Amino acid sequence: MPARSALVYGDVNLNLIDGSAIWVQSMVLALSRAGCEVTLVVKAPVQTDRLIAPLDGQPGVTIRRPAEEALLAGIGPNGMTPKQASQVLSAVDAERAAGAAGARHDIVVLRGRRLVDQVVTDDDFRGRLWTYLTDIPQSIPEMTPEAVSWLAGVADASQYVLCQTEELRCFLEGSVPAACGKCVLFPPVVPPAPELTGEPAEPNGVLRLVYTGKFAPRWNTYEMTQLPALLAQRGVRAELHMVGDKIHNDPDDPGYNRRMRDALGDPPADTGTGPLPVPANGVVWHGGHSREGAMRIAAAADIGLGWRHPSLDASLELSTKVLEFGLLGLPVILNRTPMHEALLGADYPMFAKDLDDVVAIAESAAADPAVVKLAANRTSAAAAEYTLDKASERVQRYLDDALPRSQAPANAKTLKVAVAGHDLKFFTPLLEYLRAQDGLEVRTDHWISLGEHDEEASQRICDWADVVICEWCGPNAIWYSQNKRKGTRLIVRLHRFELFARYPYRVQIKNVDQVVCVDKYYAQLTADKTGWPARKIVAVPNTVQVNQLDRPKLDGARFALGMVGIVPSRKRIDLALDVLEELRRDDERYMLYVKSGMPWDHWWIWQKPEERGHYAAALHRIQRSPLLRGAVVFDQAGRDVPAWLRRVGFVLSTSDDESFHVAPVEGMVSGAVPVVRHWPGAETVYDTRWIHEDTAGMAAAIAALDTDEKWQQAADLAKAQAKEIYNPRTVFPTWYRLMSEDLPPASSVARFSLPGMP
Repeated sequence: MPARSALVYGDVNLNLIDGSAIWVQSMVLALSRAGCEVTLVVKAPVQTDRLIAPLDGQPGVTIRRPAEEALLAGIGPNGMTPKQASQVLSAVDAERAAGAAGARHDIVVLRGRRLVDQVVTDDDFRGRLWTYLTDIPQSIPEMTPEAVSWLAGVADASQYVLCQTEELRCFLEGSVPAACGKCVLFPPVVPPAPELTGEPAEPNGVLRLVYTGKFAPRWNTYEMTQLPALLAQRGVRAELHMVGDKIHNDPDDPGYNRRMRDALGDPPADTGTGPLPVPANGVVWHGGHSREGAMRIAAAADIGLGWRHPSLDASLELSTKVLEFGLLGLPVILNRTPMHEALLGADYPMFAKDLDDVVAIAESAAADPAVVKLAANRTSAAAAEYTLDKASERVQRYLDDALPRSQAPANAKTLKVAVAGHDLKFFTPLLEYLRAQDGLEVRTDHWISLGEHDEEASQRICDWADVVICEWCGPNAIWYSQNKRKGTRLIVRLHRFELFARYPYRVQIKNVDQVVCVDKYYAQLTADKTGWPARKIVAVPNTVQVNQLDRPKLDGARFALGMVGIVPSRKRIDLALDVLEELRRDDERYMLYVKSGMPWDHWWIWQKPEERGHYAAALHRIQRSPLLRGAVVFDQAGRDVPAWLRRVGFVLSTSDDESFHVAPVEGMVSGAVPVVRHWPGAETVYDTRWIHEDTAGMAAAIAALDTDEKWQQAADLAKAQAKEIYNPRTVFPTWYRLMSEDLPPASSVARFSLPGMP
């Protein structure tokens, strides 16, 4: 099978080293290590190979230099414009298709807002884009309707939207519904620490501070140059070593570039015979260096500087430099922000809010080695989670999900598969998987409504297909069972509602090869109610988006109960309130979070007096009960469930009946503990340890997990179970088998074997 291929471009000048340029190098290395053939297109004429040289020897990496290859005329010294870059990328992509590879690149990875805007407008790479955006609104006031519309267009054109941090991902999902399900993490990457040559610097009573990166006003680099003099006033001898060659021209401060340049002085001549001379102001400017060279300089320092202007405290990005310093065992002085507290701990000793703080911390570090050691241990531990190996593993998972390996045997005949139904929202992930299989050609017969379709179009599908899958056992299944062409394989997926309607009883079951139910209980119930042969009824579980749901929990999640969907009344929010009241009698920290549409949003529900009465009673109870007042939070229904679940430690299922109930499974993958009322068939979906006979038992099970350790142990077990059984990578290949062979009937399938089950 040919290797996957990636086309990579960042709207950054690789001659200048900053975080954006480092990102390009890291992305190419991560994709290469994940087994991709990578073509990197560089923006500007190459004047220094400090960033490109480490890529030249990588297997499967090709570097394209448009300026040198004459791919496009008129490329200026600062590189291609977004319009030029879009044209070149399309040409390189088409060139690959016309060459020996015979196919375009599988994915196109881009960084830069203006570039992405142009490429999305040109629309040559729709569905193959992996877009990485940092220069976008990162606060609610900035997220204007125009910004939301633009980001929705980018998300719609993208296969993945790469986010640097979990905070940025959740913010995007909460602001841009179209981004939900497409946002994945690609955090900063730190390379392996360079091999250090020579003896470490001898302690000489001088505190060495280091900064590497760009020089810009909000990065406080000019203020940093004052540190040696300010520390000298306190009796501390200090040097500041600065590495980088990109000095910003700030339109709001026209004199900044000159001031910064004067403060840096001239880079001292490196004779290679010993330490560089230190100017009188204590500031040593090393100029531009390769990433490895910058890290070697930093390794000789005592403390790294990551302190920035307070206006950046709300940023949803993470500084790569902090992680690089941590990899070298350096403590870092940086701003106190929620993100930095999560990374290093709230008690990290080197958080600074202003220049005075930085001076005081440096003075304390010079006098107390224990402070330096504690901070260095924290930064080192944090950096270990951002290595190139971890980045390549992450990219490998994304590639496996986006481009699943074909299940087709070599030289197998292409199988023509049709999916027919009025509502394919539950089937869409599986449909995408089937379309990605080399051995399948997939079409859809999308019915206008449950019972309305274009009969001529359906007949053409019927005449064409080798396999027809009817999503829902409704009029579509009736029509295809009555019009099935000889030799065609017919598969019907039956959900819950159809079993209690008239449709299954009009299906000509003799023409159906397999009926798929989501669990053994409903498979048996289907056989009992319809009289269909049990050998035709199989159980294939639903799936959940593992990579989207598995996210770190927020503080306090252990006391948060979650409920997804409370409509119709058989979801029994009244019983969830019983559980909450019981818990809050002993501990008022417990809260109930409800993510759901409201009953009055659904006319067919709200027109029923019994439904209105159920919700009126529940809402009045929330207002009047001293134990419930202020303890129930309603959140709007939406696709941002993975982000919402970060706050939830227990997911409730209090329903009278369910066919599967995906919400507790989603909660399990998120790291929450499922708490399930024993509705019929629950034991064929969930481990019995999560199932309880009544609300008292549900509350007691929650209360028993009364320490973080107990709760985490239960959550870890639940997560392992859900990932084992309900992962698309486990379930989708079973559907592929269904295309050509019968599965064992559900009646012969043992109860699901889950890790940790008794």
